[in-house]
Formats: sequence, C-alpha cells, structure tokens
Amino acid sequence: MSNHPLRVMVILTENHTLIPPGDLGGLVDMAVAAERAGADAVMLSDHVCLGSEAGALGRTTNPREYAAPGNQDPATEWPSSMVMASAIAAATSTVRIALAALITPLRNPLVLAKDLATLDRLSGGRLVVQPTVSWSKEEYDAVGVPFERRGRLLDDGLAAMQALWSSTPASHDGEYFDFSNIYSVPKPMRPSGPTLWFGGQGMHSALLRRLVDHGEGFHPFGTPTVDDLAQLEAAMKAAGRSLSELELIGGTRARFVGEDDCANIDAAMADFPDQIAAGYTTFCVKPSQHTNDPTAVEKLIERMVARLADL
Repeated sequence: MSNHPLRVMVILTENHTLIPPGDLGGLVDMAVAAERAGADAVMLSDHVCLGSEAGALGRTTNPREYAAPGNQDPATEWPSSMVMASAIAAATSTVRIALAALITPLRNPLVLAKDLATLDRLSGGRLVVQPTVSWSKEEYDAVGVPFERRGRLLDDGLAAMQALWSSTPASHDGEYFDFSNIYSVPKPMRPSGPTLWFGGQGMHSALLRRLVDHGEGFHPFGTPTVDDLAQLEAAMKAAGRSLSELELIGGTRARFVGEDDCANIDAAMADFPDQIAAGYTTFCVKPSQHTNDPTAVEKLIERMVARLADL
C-alpha cells in the first residue's frame, strides 16, 4: 500500500489551445482555479530554447496531445518555470508547485540552488523539483553545455546543491563543481532541500540510482511496464527503502476522436482504479485536452477531485 493520499496535479505548460501564447497571467489564473477546485499541485515543465530537431518527427495529430521529443513546433512557448513558479507562489497558498521537469545540467548548480531555495522559502515549502537531463542536443549546444556529459553533470550538480542546502558554509569536491566554505542563504524549508521527483521515458540504471538516493516521487513520461516497477521496487528494497515511500504519478489517458477535438474527461479517468491498484496516487491532467473554455477548468478539476474521492 502507498503512504500517499489520492491527489490531482494540473499541468500548466503546453496549454496553448486553451490559454493563448503570451498570456502568462492566464496560466497563473489557472493555478489559482486549480487550488480553489481542490487540486493538490500544479506543474510547470521546462525548455531554455529549442532548435529545429524539436519538430523533426512532424507534429502531433491533435494539438492537445503531449509534447514529446521530435513532435513539437520549436516555437512552442515554454516560459521560465522558475519565474512562473514565483508568480504562482504569490497568488496561491496551499497548492504544491512542481517544476516537473527542470533541465538541471543547463544551469550552474550554485545559481540554481539559490533560486530553488528562494522559491521553496517563498512558497512555504510547497516546491517540488524534478531534475532531468532532457533530450535536445541543440538546446545543450546553444547554452554551451556538453550534451554527452549531461548525466554526470546532473549527478554532480545534485550533490553540489544538496551540500549548499544543508550546510553553512558549504563545501563540495565533485567532478565538475568544486567549492569550499561557501555561504548560500536563504536555505530551503528543509535541510534536505525541496521535494525531489525523478522520471523519464524508460527505466534505466541512472534513473533507479537517483530515485533510490534522492527520490520522493516517480513521475514517468508514459506508462511504465510491470517489469519497470518491479525493478524499482527491488532497487528500493535493496537500499533499505520501500516503494511505498515514493509518490507515484500517473494521470488521465486522453483519447481524441478527431484532429481538433477535446477528449472526454470521464473516459480519460476510466483506468484510475487500475492505476491505483498499481500504486499510483497522484494524477496529472492537462486541461486543454478536455476543454476549450478557460472558465470551465475549475469544474473540470472538481470532477477529477470528486472521482478520486469516490475511489
């Protein structure tokens, strides 16, 4: 059994068929509506920039489908998740704010640790961070970070940030980042830092290691196999931890009939009992998949909250 209650998380980014590009205030308003409706969390994803490879595989059949490597317009709007999170923290009081995912190797960990600690403190400890390496080599090239080292940069950056969050002064002697007796304040609400989730498109050894060493949540892209979850359970057990400690993030399964229609929300929630039986407790929804009306978002989320309460 999981240690976590059933929760709704509302995805704010890539809702361009619902909130016009450039209307960043509209995304903040959606976060406020989500909180009123009883959602537990709102989610922001991340790109610093994109090149032509972002759309190398063409476009999704329906523009409401999830953005994935190679299927999106490079001009898709990805506002700064940290700036957006700051605005949302100021406009809300209870909803968790998940930076899921945040492309950590593109940022210097000393700068990032300060920004995340400030966000966590500003929000009263409501920040969730999902560090990731992402997939776009063109993005790494543009920022000047070696794409082939992204995994090692992530691991060293995580260790550096946790040193900065937990100690004053802080020291770290890593493969890429090295500092001694550095003062970085304010600190996050917890000495261990913000809640950390990890995920990706498939289970692999590095992901398992990060989940075991740092993870409080598993947020996959797509649906993990039974074998994936068995690997995760075995790795947690070997480290003296339990799979039930992890918040497992699932979500609605939108099915589109036409090329420009919205998916039925009840049909998208049909497999919630199966997901719950598998251990999932937090359920994502991208509102634009189910409505074209921003004023209908609150009722949509209320419907999800009620469905989970029934279950």
